Amino acid sequence: MLIVSAPSGSGKSTIVNWLMKEHPELRLYFSISCTSRAPRGEEKDGVEYFFLTPEAFKEKIANDEFLEYEEVYENRFYGTLKAQVERQREAGQNVVFDVDVKGGVNIKKHYGDQALSLFIQPPSVAELRKRLEHRGTDTPEAIEQRLAKAEYELTFASQFDQVVVNDDLETAKQETYRIVSEFLK
Repeated sequence: MLIVSAPSGSGKSTIVNWLMKEHPELRLYFSISCTSRAPRGEEKDGVEYFFLTPEAFKEKIANDEFLEYEEVYENRFYGTLKAQVERQREAGQNVVFDVDVKGGVNIKKHYGDQALSLFIQPPSVAELRKRLEHRGTDTPEAIEQRLAKAEYELTFASQFDQVVVNDDLETAKQETYRIVSEFLK
């Protein structure tokens, strides 16, 4: 299993998607998480997410069915079901968790040496600011919130098995590939 966490704008999704597309031999497949939000656009239940009501989500929490979960906003939950991960592993998939830092630390604690935890780190908070501003997808207020959260998330880096500093995307991709390949051997 591969756990990948990073502050927003660090390049995590770009690196993970590249790894999955360009290196099918690694047999990497995203874990399918649950959420209590409604599907967006073309999202389908059981593909992008398992869509649950807040009540059903809370029932699964009470039954200890989640590896990790978080209530992002009131009654807006996201989480990873233990049973779903086991189904994917039994199917021979190397499961990829694209999760926040707390979720990454919790999954690593649960699986120990069966999982590799990777933290993708920006070269600096100043560079992260430039990337978020360049994206043009967030308001200045949202960028400030993301940067404040990023500074907090960066304090978790030492709890991961490996840290990849993404100051050059191609270098970070190759370093991630090397680390993941070695782990899966």
